[in-house]
Amino acid sequence: MNVSNSNPAFESVDGHACCGGGTSKLTADEAEQLAHHLAAVADPVRIQMLSIIASSSSGEVCACDFVGPIDKSQPTISHHLKVLSEAGLIEGDKRGRWIWYRLAAGRLDGLMSSLSAATR
Repeated sequence: MNVSNSNPAFESVDGHACCGGGTSKLTADEAEQLAHHLAAVADPVRIQMLSIIASSSSGEVCACDFVGPIDKSQPTISHHLKVLSEAGLIEGDKRGRWIWYRLAAGRLDGLMSSLSAATR
């Protein structure tokens, strides 16, 4: 390590400054929004739910159809669906007494692209 002056904050390696060069590709608001969306999918049950919807032949799944495969109660399923919906990752249509859910167009791809762009 070469020291350009007596202050350790100005140390350099191979002629490049070690400190003070960090920058973010995201504003604080963008980082907060991305974290909100990532938190919505950072749960094993919600990842299973997204997988169930994505693998549905019709592209949508009735809320009642999550109970068996995920082995959680209907109130728990409803909570997780609400989190995904509020994050804008899924959309639902009420039909009779049930809501049918589908992936929000492009939102998961957009989420993955945002994370990739922020960390490249």
